[in-house]
Amino acid sequence: MRECVIIDGVRSPHSRAHHEKGWFRMLRPDEVLTKVYEGLFARNPKVKPEDIESVFVGCANITGMQNDIGRLSWLAGGFPESVPTNTLTMQCPSGMAATQHAARAIMCGEGDTYIASGIEDMQKIFMAMHMDFPPRLLERYNIAEIPMGNTAEKVAEVYKVSRKDMENMAYWSNKKAAEATKAGKFKKEIIPIEALKDDGSSFVADYDQWIREDISMESMATMKTPFKPDGVVTAATSSPLTIGAAALLLMERSKADKLGLSYSIKYEAGALGGCDPTLMGIGPIPAVQRLLARTGKKVSDIGVWELNEAFASQSLACLRELGIAQNAPFDNVNIWGGALAIGHPLGQSGCRILVTLHSIMKTDRTDAKYGVASLCGAFGNAGATMLSRV
Repeated sequence: MRECVIIDGVRSPHSRAHHEKGWFRMLRPDEVLTKVYEGLFARNPKVKPEDIESVFVGCANITGMQNDIGRLSWLAGGFPESVPTNTLTMQCPSGMAATQHAARAIMCGEGDTYIASGIEDMQKIFMAMHMDFPPRLLERYNIAEIPMGNTAEKVAEVYKVSRKDMENMAYWSNKKAAEATKAGKFKKEIIPIEALKDDGSSFVADYDQWIREDISMESMATMKTPFKPDGVVTAATSSPLTIGAAALLLMERSKADKLGLSYSIKYEAGALGGCDPTLMGIGPIPAVQRLLARTGKKVSDIGVWELNEAFASQSLACLRELGIAQNAPFDNVNIWGGALAIGHPLGQSGCRILVTLHSIMKTDRTDAKYGVASLCGAFGNAGATMLSRV
């Protein structure tokens, strides 16, 4: 089977999904995605848009401005009509599913150069917009347990994750993200985009808007729990609503060699997983277990992990059940911070955590032979992907 190498991985800064204070409040999601593509091609001049076999685009809410956003954003961006696109959804793992589709196409010989990407605008296309649940779903599940915040509370209860441990995780997620930002770690992957400050003046954003350097354990302890009266999940231990895009340039190894392109990381394997939608946050457990079984690897073989922090409760439950870690700060998990600080633009995040994993393996963890990224998704979908050093 052919090898799929990662030539580059980029993303936009993450903007707050806020109609008055969000940096990208006046940008359409297709415009954000176009900026990411333009940055990707500018960084890799030997690869032209017309060389792309196909573009796979993950998006959770494919409606309104995001209706078939893969195709419409590509055409609106002025890219070649001859390059086909495939917009796909798997809720939050959408961007990861897009990456897995592209990698498999390369490994199976269907093409040699692909873009896998993800996009989500949680301001203009809000969560569950135009959603129409099948009535038969009510016969199988308690519909009150399906919303994301409710699932996070249920995971905390079932897996006995305390509020204190969740707030500790949020604290370290923000601290590590702030440190990584200050050290310029994310500048290697972020494509700067012109944005708007609160006062309406423009500036070039090259870092994430939501990260809280001054996060306080004392302040978090006073926050209300919005999802149930006696709950333990708060806004601080939930990923913030954000806007963002990400993209990976994937290529068959011998093709990359012919073009003289440099690379050090390849796609090793992928797996999808499913679970009870009322406990959707534990999805990485079956997904990672399937991935490890498929590759013959153990948790101890993985040098670095990126686990999307949709909620602190589900992240801690997954890390503990998989035997990866118990409590933050973590040595080899989300070492540049996670979604509790950076944000979680739904269908984009599966691609984003792979972009960041690729960056970390190229820079801070060059000793890691294998890295794994995983995330949960609404309605019980999940994904896990392994990268390896070539």
